Amino acid sequence: MPLALLALTISAFAIGTTEFVIVGLVPTIAEQLGVSLPSAGLLVSLYALGVAVGAPVLTALTGKVPRKQLLVGLMALFTAGNVLAWLAPGYETLVVARVLTGLAHGVFFSIGSTIATSLVSKEKAASAIAIMFGGLTVALVTGVPLGTFIGQHFGWRETFLAVSALGVISLISSLILVPKNIPGRAVAGLKAQLNVLTHPRLLMIYAITALGYGGVFTAFTFLAPMMQSLAGFSPAAVSWILLGYGVSVAVGNIWGGKLADRHGAVPALKFIFAALALLLLVFQFTASIQYAALATVLVMGIFAFGNVPGLQVYVVQKAEQYAPDAVDVASGLNIAAFNVGIAMGSVIGGQTVAHIGLAQTPWIGAVIVAVALVLVSLSGRLDSKPRLALG
Repeated sequence: MPLALLALTISAFAIGTTEFVIVGLVPTIAEQLGVSLPSAGLLVSLYALGVAVGAPVLTALTGKVPRKQLLVGLMALFTAGNVLAWLAPGYETLVVARVLTGLAHGVFFSIGSTIATSLVSKEKAASAIAIMFGGLTVALVTGVPLGTFIGQHFGWRETFLAVSALGVISLISSLILVPKNIPGRAVAGLKAQLNVLTHPRLLMIYAITALGYGGVFTAFTFLAPMMQSLAGFSPAAVSWILLGYGVSVAVGNIWGGKLADRHGAVPALKFIFAALALLLLVFQFTASIQYAALATVLVMGIFAFGNVPGLQVYVVQKAEQYAPDAVDVASGLNIAAFNVGIAMGSVIGGQTVAHIGLAQTPWIGAVIVAVALVLVSLSGRLDSKPRLALG
């Protein structure tokens, strides 16, 4: 695999840390800023909305910018956003910082996915995306637990200072490892961009992505308080649980890429979503049983992010078929869909916590993932019957 993929992976690690570390910090931020758990959880949603806006809009606007120059600029914006979070005097400034960082995130993963697939042969596309997104999983393994530990012992602001340092390292790695002659795609015209936004088959994939992630984050956003309040683990133990969850995610991400390469995106996604819905339902009954809750969370991690390579390579394949002039924009919209799902899931989870209790989030997440499974199955049937396919 080319060295440029390593630079993408390092940057993905930094971005993944800042995106997901907030999950471990929700109780700490709520306590230190004097806000409710749902308000602290809203920081997950607002970051995701920044990604959702940044991915399609800024990807389209930066289509003519050389890829290396754009990557370096994005990591500079990312670092600036985290410095602002470190300096934030209160909740409102922290919200602004999270949205700013989310804008950089959205563009990075939309162009990163198409860069990754352009660097390897077609049969290795899902694995290349899995390697890049592996940075996210390594962040879950190391960055998130360490960031949670720093936040619990030194304050949440110091966590964002540490993430800012990761941003600087990522910027330097992009300068050194990313070649200047990365092939870019032709800038999509307005008609092609509108096609990406309106084509029924692409919209179906975006819906699958949003629902799949919405279901996961309905429960995952409040994983730390659940493991403390329901399962009875100490705050220090939660850091180790997040570490174990991250290891599971790392295994699942690589496995999910290989599964999609070997069997195709749709069969892989059907299996992963079915297992994920079942595990969330199991978690509904094990969340208050300490070690059963731990076992469920660790197994669930294998499937939670294993769908990323399949979803991303699927949307690229369909965009090449239905909107070949706007593949970058389609990839960006799918990144937006991931984060619409994260925002939706964290809001639904927050409303669930506020109105019917923390313990009810897993089964609601399972229902949402089940809807994604139905749509995946329908999309697969449409693929096999092109004459009946939408559009």
